[in-house]
Amino acid sequence: MRLLEQRGLLPVNATPNTVAPSAAEPTSGNSLLNQVRNRASDLVVSAMDFIGVRYRRGGNNASEGFDCSGFTRHVFENSIGLVLPRRAEEQARDPSLLKINATDLRPGDLVFFNTLRATFSHVGIYVGDGKFIHAPRTGSEIRIDDMRQSYWVQRFTGARRVPQVNGSELNNNPTP
Repeated sequence: MRLLEQRGLLPVNATPNTVAPSAAEPTSGNSLLNQVRNRASDLVVSAMDFIGVRYRRGGNNASEGFDCSGFTRHVFENSIGLVLPRRAEEQARDPSLLKINATDLRPGDLVFFNTLRATFSHVGIYVGDGKFIHAPRTGSEIRIDDMRQSYWVQRFTGARRVPQVNGSELNNNPTP
């Protein structure tokens, strides 16, 4: 619980009575454990193991550091066995990934941003509650940021879902 509170996935001092389900979650039989499972897939928990690893342009591993797409590629390959393309733009255009609306984000989805005056120039992994984990830039470390901050809102360019990550084969709300 403390780890999830520190990572911003649960309110501080959360108890089963204080953690309210989101409007999208059914309330029958909802326990704190079920809410945590819904918010943090195994992939997201795996990604959190890398918080604090330094950013390195072109980086592909924890010992040397990661860039944004190296990080997402590493997490997906090592947690679910899916090898993503190397670059953020290639990941966004991968035909095996489902395009989804920002309103339909689930933990484990890839989120893309325009940070270098180029669509899909940055990628991270959605962790829930409007937050994502990513390798931001030179001189920084892998961390969780809030997508609702104006910087990220202005730069959001799309999201993609790997069907097996969230247990569905079809996306009911595709984005054109």
